[in-house]
Amino acid sequence: MTIETYAHLEQRAIKRKGSRAMLESLLSKPLSAADIRAIPDDRWLAEFTKKVFQSGFVWRVVRNKWPDFEEVFFGFAIEKVLMMPDEMLEQKATNPAIIRNLNKVRTIRDNAYMISDIQDSHGSFGNFVADWDAHDITGLWEFLKKNGKRLGGNTGPYALRYLGVDTFLLSKDVEDYFTQHGIITGSARSKRSLKAIQDAFIEWQAQSGRSFTELSQIVALSCGDNYMGLQR
Repeated sequence: MTIETYAHLEQRAIKRKGSRAMLESLLSKPLSAADIRAIPDDRWLAEFTKKVFQSGFVWRVVRNKWPDFEEVFFGFAIEKVLMMPDEMLEQKATNPAIIRNLNKVRTIRDNAYMISDIQDSHGSFGNFVADWDAHDITGLWEFLKKNGKRLGGNTGPYALRYLGVDTFLLSKDVEDYFTQHGIITGSARSKRSLKAIQDAFIEWQAQSGRSFTELSQIVALSCGDNYMGLQR
């Protein structure tokens, strides 16, 4: 199947939004590599944790409780989290100030271990992400899925996007676009589908000079119901 040109994709998004200026106002840009490197490791753990708890739950409730999460888990300081024994995790999972889910609470320490391992080899998790091949963003997704806990599906990618990493997202609108245009069949998460999707974004990036973040939003805005709240 021939991939739609970026120019055609953009024109349809502009038409749906009314003007180029309106389209541009809806787009966000990723951080620079230098800014990604500067993100403290505790913020990576905090965002991974937030997205784990938001998965399958009301996001607003998690946001409202987040100051308490920060307090209960020592600001997500990696060293302090790694020192928490099982008994402490179990006790904290009963704290009504947070969302009481022991399995999700356990992921905090598990993901702290992942970040700690990366610290040993790259100095910081921010360095690791900044050094990752930008044309293999789905490989970074796969790394988080295999080496972290509960960071598969959209959880890891949404955490990356929120922190400013340049990544496209497989929102409902984006998945529908690729299915309806015959670029993928079946699951969007299969290796074949992920490669086809990533190749399309790389092609659009070469044509436009835009980031994956912007391109993902433009795809969503060109079709579907345009749930921009999920395309942060």
